[in-house]
Amino acid sequence: MSETPETPEPRPLTVLVTGATGNVGRPLVERLLADGHRVRALTRDPARASLPAGAEAVAGDLADTESLPPAFAGADAAHLIGFGGDDFAPLPNGPEIVALARKSGVRRVTVLRGDLAKGPLEEAVEASGLEWTRLSPVEFMSNTLEWAESVRTEGTVREGFGDAPSALVHDADIAAVAATALTRGGHSGKEYPITGPQALTIRDRVRIIGEVLGREVRFAELSQDEVVARWRAEGWSEPDIDFFLAMRTDPPETGYTVRPAVEEVTGRPARTFAQWVREHAAAFGG
Repeated sequence: MSETPETPEPRPLTVLVTGATGNVGRPLVERLLADGHRVRALTRDPARASLPAGAEAVAGDLADTESLPPAFAGADAAHLIGFGGDDFAPLPNGPEIVALARKSGVRRVTVLRGDLAKGPLEEAVEASGLEWTRLSPVEFMSNTLEWAESVRTEGTVREGFGDAPSALVHDADIAAVAATALTRGGHSGKEYPITGPQALTIRDRVRIIGEVLGREVRFAELSQDEVVARWRAEGWSEPDIDFFLAMRTDPPETGYTVRPAVEEVTGRPARTFAQWVREHAAAFGG
């Protein structure tokens, strides 16, 4: 159970979800609707969003402050992401977003971090007087979908750094923490490091995929040079590649240390990687 008192809201809230079609935004929309709240979902293209019935899709771009007033109008709470664009760079218009949220009557926000350092949005939120909660998840389990095609067609995962551990987290657990922080009291001013229930290496993850699928899945380990060459071929910049290498050759303790935030905040254990694979077995040819 949560370590902090939680006060249910006396009425359904109107919650703005930015990044509503993303890996966290979509399950957050679903969770809020299931809990009886009104959801306003920010998306660049509402016609293609395919959001659940009951969600109000609103066109806008978090990086373009002028596009946001219709999304924020009348919202009680907002889930914000601290990065945007194709390069996932920190949003430079954080102070403008926060000023608009306050002007619109928003009183509670969650901020999904995208970097180890605070960005302009996080800094503005913390200085705003709003009730804020910072969400700091480690690696998303959904990143494993990068292996889906090779598992489906070849029964093989080609990856480097096979012994690097990660306490990767189910995307829906991040959404569950966000939903609780947005709609119940007791979470203001807190940062939650969000992890899954186990620290797993890439070898562990490949083994679990095979166990869930009921067939052999091989791990073909790439050298560091081969991995770097692949990243360059995919178009990553040299600073990005340096960061990726640092995360794999000398990962920070926070990336592989299991933390209890999911259960403390939501009241139920974090989902396992095996459960995530079962939910996505079709993508891997299961």
